[in-house]
Amino acid sequence: MAFHRPKLPQLSRGDFLTDGGLETTLVFHQGLDLPCFAAFPLIMSERGKEILHDYFRPYLAIARRQGIGFILDTVTWRANADWGAEIGYSADDLADIQRRSVAFACHVRDRYTTPSTPIVINGILGPRGDGYRVGARMRPEEAQRYHSAQIDVFRDTEADMVTAMTLTYPEEAIGIVRSAQANGLPVAISFTVETDGRLPSGDTLESAIEQVDAATGSGPAYYMINCAHPSHFESVIDASGAWIERIRGLRANASELSHAELDVATELDPGDPAALGGHYRALRQRMKHLCVIGGCCGTDHTHIQAICEACAPLDAAPSAELV
Repeated sequence: MAFHRPKLPQLSRGDFLTDGGLETTLVFHQGLDLPCFAAFPLIMSERGKEILHDYFRPYLAIARRQGIGFILDTVTWRANADWGAEIGYSADDLADIQRRSVAFACHVRDRYTTPSTPIVINGILGPRGDGYRVGARMRPEEAQRYHSAQIDVFRDTEADMVTAMTLTYPEEAIGIVRSAQANGLPVAISFTVETDGRLPSGDTLESAIEQVDAATGSGPAYYMINCAHPSHFESVIDASGAWIERIRGLRANASELSHAELDVATELDPGDPAALGGHYRALRQRMKHLCVIGGCCGTDHTHIQAICEACAPLDAAPSAELV
């Protein structure tokens, strides 16, 4: 079934929020065991869906209070073939999980959307590899074939778009964008960076964005940065160039630790929510085109609230609380 997909509202009607660090919240705050850091098995049980609903609810409440939109992610960051197989899920299982994830997101959307808080259903893809390390580096053609397994499924759901999060090198992004284009799906690309502002592959953020745009006819609707603290990439954003205007979203980590340090951490580093909000405020002053604001590892709804309080453009007419 083909679904009509209107223009993405986050590109035309102001700020949109996202959630924070789903997996770190579930593991460190709720004590859940997520095999391979995969949250998608929760979608298979009623109790799991209750946990996910309780997780998203405070973020939706913040968006409602601010009177702004919300981008609601599916819980499918680890639902690709390699990670799925590692924890015992077949290709058919994963396709079913994606459809269930979109259906769950649609249920939440239908319950909580308002005229001032539109909700975008965002099909999430993760890297084939770790997300902190490059590992084997696919060519764009291989990446397109690999990620089409997920994108083909999202095409036939009510997902409004897809976003590839925590990508570590440009060739994988090129393949994902080409697959999304072939399926008629809007796509956003989110790179992660190390403490020096470069991708784990060593590519600069500027080079990665320019490579993807050149290879896809500026295919992504926009780019994002996620899974890095603002202090890791603020100096890069000080540069000039059209590529910076292609970055429309930020989902930063709470912690200033490096990927290597976070990878071996046994306790959550929540950082300083107020300080994180200050970083976002400073970045927004330089990047007037930012429209998607959220968090990543170590952040929860308290960080998102602090970011909203720090960023004046997010202060809109208040609306009713969620019930």
